[in-house]
Amino acid sequence: MKAAVFIEPGRMEVHEVPEPRIEKPDDAIVRVIKACVCGSDLWWFRGISQRQHGSLTGHEAIGIIDRIGEDVRTLKPGDLVIVPFTHGCGRCAACRAGFEANCTNAEPGGNAGYQAEAMRSPKADTALVKVPGDPKSYGDAVLNSLLTLADVMATGYHAAVSAEVKPGDTAVVFGDGAVGLSGVLSARILGASRIIAMSRHEDRAAIAREFGATDIVPERGNAAVNRVLELTGGSGADAVLECVGSAQSIETAVRVGRPGSTVGRVGVPHDAHIDVDALFWRNIGLKGGPASVATYDRDVLLPAVLSGMIDPGRMFTGAFDLDRVQDAYEAMSERRVVKSLINIGEI
Repeated sequence: MKAAVFIEPGRMEVHEVPEPRIEKPDDAIVRVIKACVCGSDLWWFRGISQRQHGSLTGHEAIGIIDRIGEDVRTLKPGDLVIVPFTHGCGRCAACRAGFEANCTNAEPGGNAGYQAEAMRSPKADTALVKVPGDPKSYGDAVLNSLLTLADVMATGYHAAVSAEVKPGDTAVVFGDGAVGLSGVLSARILGASRIIAMSRHEDRAAIAREFGATDIVPERGNAAVNRVLELTGGSGADAVLECVGSAQSIETAVRVGRPGSTVGRVGVPHDAHIDVDALFWRNIGLKGGPASVATYDRDVLLPAVLSGMIDPGRMFTGAFDLDRVQDAYEAMSERRVVKSLINIGEI
């Protein structure tokens, strides 16, 4: 089968690799329909972080169940499933608390190989999210939105939940990539009445407005802090969503909230250091981390997509087939698209 392979920074290829097989009784083999490129993939594509050369790539997909292990009870061949980057067992303390991204029984090395014609998914009953109904009844637009539930939409929602967004709040969202845009949409879901999106790219700002942003702030650093304070009458925001992970984004995020606010941090950290003493003196809370994808999907996000309440698939502004995976990465790295969709198979 075909699969995307990381060769070296700036270079992706498609290779023929062995088909995945059932290795454990709780496994499922998923025939991938759609995958995508994540903003976190760009760190190693750009050579900023390390990744093993020759490794399979991708950690977001939707697909059709092809085969199941003997212990799988809730899924069957032919089911349409969301394949999150999380692999919760459903039994450990972290999973029972709703934090399956921190599952203590997760299989090491599971977040790879989604950008391929087929993949193995361990702990299928609890890790995969079944989409109800006839898979053939869903059009491309809905399938694209379902794909966002494998990571990016759930991660943006985790930022909003971690920031404790409440009805009537003013929320500030750092990051105008797919996670930040998902954060804007999530703040709207949770009832924020004012959503300030930090963006200096008009194509992304336009989607942010469509998703619910009431204000766009292009400034950075001290100028950004001053602008947010001006917009909030000097008070600061009730909730802050940090969806970048850079040092500047973190440093600015902790300065724009009002005393007693919370920063929801989901941007993968890169050389970011936080002055915790500064948080102490202003009673600023800090929460966040990897998202509880399956929990959020089942409880909130899957029903929201299927009901038409949200359309997060709008953030895919470039589509590629698997053979053009290099183009998909380059387009996203060069900011020519917000998020690259990779069409792989048919239902």
